[in-house]
Amino acid sequence: MSKTRKCAHCGKVFTTKSGMQKFCSEECAEQAKEARKKRQRDFLRAVEPVMELQQQEYLTFSKAAILLGCTRQYVYKLVEQGKLPASRLSSRMALVRRSDIEKMFESNPYNRVIPCSKPKRAADKVQRTSSKKDSKNVQPTDEVLEYYSGEEVMETYKVKRSWLYTTAKRHQIPVCHIAGRNYYSKKHVDAIFATPDNIEGIIDWLSSQEVAERYGMNLNAVRSYAHNHKIPSKREHGRTYYSQSHFDDLRRTDLVSDDRYCSSAEVAEKYGISKANVGVIVKKHHITKVKVGRNNLLVKEEFDKVMADRLAQFGSYRIL
Repeated sequence: MSKTRKCAHCGKVFTTKSGMQKFCSEECAEQAKEARKKRQRDFLRAVEPVMELQQQEYLTFSKAAILLGCTRQYVYKLVEQGKLPASRLSSRMALVRRSDIEKMFESNPYNRVIPCSKPKRAADKVQRTSSKKDSKNVQPTDEVLEYYSGEEVMETYKVKRSWLYTTAKRHQIPVCHIAGRNYYSKKHVDAIFATPDNIEGIIDWLSSQEVAERYGMNLNAVRSYAHNHKIPSKREHGRTYYSQSHFDDLRRTDLVSDDRYCSSAEVAEKYGISKANVGVIVKKHHITKVKVGRNNLLVKEEFDKVMADRLAQFGSYRIL
């Protein structure tokens, strides 16, 4: 009499040909084999990081969370509570020692948590209700009476809606919601978005792209240069503008067309020497140089005098 059995892979009932047959077909057998190999690979993939961490003495918070089997936020909580020592090496790197994790478990044995009694919870409830009543009796001291609408703020101070929302949230500007529109405290908005004193008299402004094209810089260099030299800037409609006069004073672009100055390339072409030789001569004879943009401008009179002395002494501009 033939026996029937349920397939271990697809669950289909089939007639067995032998007592050891588990699958209804060769396809199910192959699929079951692949599924078993996949489970093994997934297991090794999950265990491998933990096995590697067993050999490491210093762990980041993320790796410590993997080792403990918890979230990274819980590791931060343990460090904040003082249960787990940690060392901050920089603003981006904080490490935990594996030995400190083991000591934490040794110094914190398991204790049974006993639930609080009902009278205590009732007392807490009475205390909370009394605190709510006290808070209701408190009268506001500074009541906001004047408001800007969102459109008025964007038009007056030339800011985008997203920037207004972010700034109001960061500085906790009082907001009033009326008929689906936001109204912001006039006093707080004027204090935060007011024009700084250092840019009131500035008339000419250049955008970041215009500065980059005018002075031969990239956008990252423009931001770094303006920050390092404290160049006045402002934001309008999501774009940053810089003071043109401050950039002109620092970059000295007027010297490019001045006949009293010349570049290293012009000097090298005039006297038939390389730029490296020009740099050596400038350094040796202490010739005055002025940085304009990426290049250095040299005082033409000083360099010509040095080259004239060089010609009189050696009979040539180049020394072989």
